[in-house]
Amino acid sequence: MRVAKLGPMSNAVRAESAETEAEVRLALRIAGAGAARDVEAEAALYRHLAPRVRRYGLRHLRDASAADDLMQQVMLLVLDQLRTGRVREPERVVSFIFGSCRTLVLAMHRKESRRESLLERHGEMLATPEIAIAPRRDHERVARCLDALRERERSVLLMSFYDEKAADEVAGELGLTAGNVRVIRHRGIAQLRRCVEGGRELTA
Repeated sequence: MRVAKLGPMSNAVRAESAETEAEVRLALRIAGAGAARDVEAEAALYRHLAPRVRRYGLRHLRDASAADDLMQQVMLLVLDQLRTGRVREPERVVSFIFGSCRTLVLAMHRKESRRESLLERHGEMLATPEIAIAPRRDHERVARCLDALRERERSVLLMSFYDEKAADEVAGELGLTAGNVRVIRHRGIAQLRRCVEGGRELTA
């Protein structure tokens, strides 16, 4: 996935962020309903804005699947925050939505850069005795296998091999013991090796 760099907000984005009367009315209805929920207003706001969020994603992420993910994440986030009163100015809902888009795209950009850096180094990492995988593996396969790991195993591996943190540092950040970190790291390495060598993604 190639992520486009984001510069200052363009006139096109400003225009796209402009609130319309209909969208403001819908946002105010959702915020006013609170926990009781105005399902009709939520569905209408989704229909109004989801396609625009997807277009934003396509323009900045250059990937249809990533744009779909962005659309779902942003719209669910905004609807939830409107319901719970965490959007301080519901009348500026469109600006809030595209601000959320920008924040999430930047986060995705950082995640992608982090993963690419890890993959650039994976040959050296996987050549160590602890991770006996041939260094010249397809990067996309390794990326898929990393993504398929459970969150805890993936976090431990990234922090251990990308951030080069010792077991006690990882343990402190994740609320584990150093012994647990070593066990999780060993298990994660074994799962990653099986996945990469087998050419198939993990199922657990």
